[in-house]
Amino acid sequence: MNGSAAPVRNGTPRLRAWRVVVLVVVLAIVLGAVYAATRSRARVHVVHAAYQDVANVVSTTGTVVPVHDFPARASFTGLVEAIYVHVGEKVHAGQMLVRMKDQYAVPRLDKARADLDEAVLNEQNVLHNGSDEDRIQLQAELKKAQSDHDQAAAALQAMQQIRKNGSVSGAEMEAATQRLQLAQANLAALEKRLTQRYSAQDVKSWKDRVASERASVKAEEVSWRNANISSPISGTVYLIAAHLYDFVPAGGDMLHVADLSHLQVRASFEEPDIANLNSGEPVTITWEGAPGKVWHGHLDEKPLALTRNGSRNVGESTIALDDDRGDLPIDTNVAVVVTIKRRTHVLAIPREALRSDDGAHYVYRVVGDQLRRTPVETGLANAMTVEITRGLNPDDAVVLHVDDDGTLEDGLRVSIAR
Repeated sequence: MNGSAAPVRNGTPRLRAWRVVVLVVVLAIVLGAVYAATRSRARVHVVHAAYQDVANVVSTTGTVVPVHDFPARASFTGLVEAIYVHVGEKVHAGQMLVRMKDQYAVPRLDKARADLDEAVLNEQNVLHNGSDEDRIQLQAELKKAQSDHDQAAAALQAMQQIRKNGSVSGAEMEAATQRLQLAQANLAALEKRLTQRYSAQDVKSWKDRVASERASVKAEEVSWRNANISSPISGTVYLIAAHLYDFVPAGGDMLHVADLSHLQVRASFEEPDIANLNSGEPVTITWEGAPGKVWHGHLDEKPLALTRNGSRNVGESTIALDDDRGDLPIDTNVAVVVTIKRRTHVLAIPREALRSDDGAHYVYRVVGDQLRRTPVETGLANAMTVEITRGLNPDDAVVLHVDDDGTLEDGLRVSIAR
């Protein structure tokens, strides 16, 4: 009994061992086949053609500046004697801002105005044949001269009547006649003085004098304004660069006033980009100080001239802000993107997927597990995206790149990286 049972117990472990061996071999064969199949395929990264907006843009940087800005600058080298405003204060046109020390400005202006008043008064006197006082005195003299004339004429007439009777001598008649002639000459002279006291040359001389005095007043007013600076515009004081009793050189900035509700961006563009710019093109503006915020504007006009900036030629242009909310500080550095062309809802792929051969464009599509070299025609392109006008359909899988620096070719078996 025990002898017949022993072979069965001894054979079972061997059978199990063979089964394990067979299973391992089969698994090795399967894994080898899978590995071989995988090993023969290139691993590629793909993207699907899709409809999107494509824009051709020019990017640069710019600085936020006011449209209307008044810089109060020193017209001469001197001390700041008074500052009448503070940062953030709203001022009106004509309001005094700052005074520089010039102790002679006011006396010189006062003297120039006094000299002008005197010259104007004298001119008026010349034009009206003297002052009111002169004319009153002249009228009194004329009245007396008329009386003397009338008396002399009456006396002469009386003597002429008496002479008929032989009672008046020739000498008396001569004296009466001379008296009348003198009275007539005196009256004529006074009448002429009343209407023609001054000559045309006198009038011209005083007109020239008045013009000269007016020019002197204007010159002194300029000197006074150089020392006493007022704002020519209404706005807000946004910068005060000088302090009380500072010594400021001629031309030095002391403060700035601007209308902060009207800002613009001044940007410089590289020479190759300027040819593509046109006035009115839309602009987007971003600022690192406000991540996620976007401002919109438009190009006022393309740059009209180029300047040398190191090794580059650049042109400056201004950009009008269309949605200025007063939240961009003046002198802020911002990023500027000008959209020079835009196509909406067009079939597009990343520029990395587009390939060229002798000027002809093509892509590699994944069809099943193989690559198909596919010619395409392109439209608008930028640094990141290119429009496909012919050759692709939406959702076509297009190769971006292959792992391990592999070479792409038509018919190559591939696997898609996930």
